[in-house]
Amino acid sequence: MSYSLAAPVHSELLIKKSRFLGCVESVPDRTAAQQRVAELWAQHPAASHVCWALLAGGQSAAVDDGEPSGTAGRPMLEVLRHQDLEGVLATVVRYYGGTPLGAGGLVRAYTGSVAEALRDARKVPLIRLRSLRCQAPYAQEGMVRRAVDSAGATLLEVRHGALVEFIIRLPETQADAFIERLNEAGQGRIGVSAFTG
Repeated sequence: MSYSLAAPVHSELLIKKSRFLGCVESVPDRTAAQQRVAELWAQHPAASHVCWALLAGGQSAAVDDGEPSGTAGRPMLEVLRHQDLEGVLATVVRYYGGTPLGAGGLVRAYTGSVAEALRDARKVPLIRLRSLRCQAPYAQEGMVRRAVDSAGATLLEVRHGALVEFIIRLPETQADAFIERLNEAGQGRIGVSAFTG
């Protein structure tokens, strides 16, 4: 099972006068991660580096931001993977203290910043959602609405045309049983398909 975080978590390490400010937080995708990194640069204009790692929606990234290749982003990404995290961004803002740390020292500093932040993290199970498009005759509208309510699903949109069209979102683990209930109750008059949009 994959997990996300209930709230952002932070750390601060001082190593040979270099300051490492770590943060791990939930993000939906790469665009949100890049926006967050831009915000960190705006908040820390005197920083030497803002390194980051992302695991979100099948997208991953490992950015060293000028540190020697493989000493920051990739090790941070491995910490996230070992914690079974998904939909998270790890960032470390570094203020250079004047003393080189070497490749091994950098790897330890960046992984340590992420691991230290995650020590106090409250992980929450990641629930994958599926969106469905449901088309039903007007006579079945009330039945579909009751099925949505009893399943604890979210009704995102309803359109009235030749048929009533519903856009529904529910946990992926419940989707097949929900579709089966609609098919039985609607006696084949309700069409259900995956919805992307």
